[in-house]
Amino acid sequence: MKTSIEVEYWVVDSDGNLTEPGPLAEVSERTEQEFVEPLFELKTPPCESVAELRSALVTELEDVLATAAEVDKHLVPLGTPINGDAIDRRPGERGRIQQAVLGANFDYAKYCAGTHVHIEKRNVTDQLNALIALDPALALVNSSPYVRGERIANGARAYCYRRKSYEGFPNHGQLWRYVENVGQWHRRLEECYEEFENAALEAGVEADAVERNFSPDDVVWTPVRLRDSMPTVEWRSPDAALPSQLLRLVDDLETVMERLHHTNVRIADDGYGDGGDAGTTATAEADESDDGGSASPGEPGPGGHAGYVTSNGIVLPAFETVWDLAETAMDAGLESTPVANYLRRMGFSVGDYHPIATRVDGRQYVTQADARELRLEYASRLEEDVEELRRLL
Repeated sequence: MKTSIEVEYWVVDSDGNLTEPGPLAEVSERTEQEFVEPLFELKTPPCESVAELRSALVTELEDVLATAAEVDKHLVPLGTPINGDAIDRRPGERGRIQQAVLGANFDYAKYCAGTHVHIEKRNVTDQLNALIALDPALALVNSSPYVRGERIANGARAYCYRRKSYEGFPNHGQLWRYVENVGQWHRRLEECYEEFENAALEAGVEADAVERNFSPDDVVWTPVRLRDSMPTVEWRSPDAALPSQLLRLVDDLETVMERLHHTNVRIADDGYGDGGDAGTTATAEADESDDGGSASPGEPGPGGHAGYVTSNGIVLPAFETVWDLAETAMDAGLESTPVANYLRRMGFSVGDYHPIATRVDGRQYVTQADARELRLEYASRLEEDVEELRRLL
């Protein structure tokens, strides 16, 4: 199963100030400037294994970092820039239309840097539903609690997208419910396109401008997307983070996605896996992976489990359970026992993750000077991380 990564990084100068990527965006055909001035994106080719993906990502990053050293620039692996001067959007008709439709809330998207994981299409319905159920895994790599200096959530980037940018158009930016088939997904896309088109026309945008710049395939920014043009299933939930953190996440994710093709997958009616198609061994294995915690939404009491992945089968929780867990993952990250336990049951080695957001958290407000220092600190950590990955190849 082929997998690829797209990751966005902030670019700063030697003082930690946000700056344009400049020549970094021209290092290769897989590097480019994003839709806001100081944001840079790097892509890998589709890779047959995580080992191949690791090599491709490290090679691309080494080339970019070499160029960055020549022009005194650095890459910052944070989901938001913490705090800083106003960020300008690059000029373009697409952005102008989005601003007209979404209004001032669209500006929140300017503070977001994320990671997109592309997975080769196979049994697409199961892939879509599994990625929806795995949305709480964003907690594993949350990398900034701050926007414009204010602490807003453990995962500030997800907060900006889901609760702010698309507040008035929730179908365009929030997590979708499970689907029964791919046709149902495409119908939802068509409905979203019509909703966006109508809103654009009401805002005074010409119909041909909407048609030139948008299509059902790219009109939504939901955490899970079906990309017919690639063709892949795309998981957009994670923040930007250190390369080693992202590779660990993809490794765990790919293990789950590969298992989809060799076992039964079902959605629990009541939100809790009870054995069902997965058999009694699945429940026993889930018991062993659960380290306790009081009952709450998404975390049932003894004998019940909000979904699990085992060699005997995969049980996805009811969507309402996933929604509650994803909201908690955004607000509290791995500090939430229900979230951590759920992710263990779903196949993630939670103890191996040390999210940046947890390390930089602790203040209600971060000054611009402190934000510059944090950006430089994590730019240095990224460079060290790439060096260590190279040694391990």
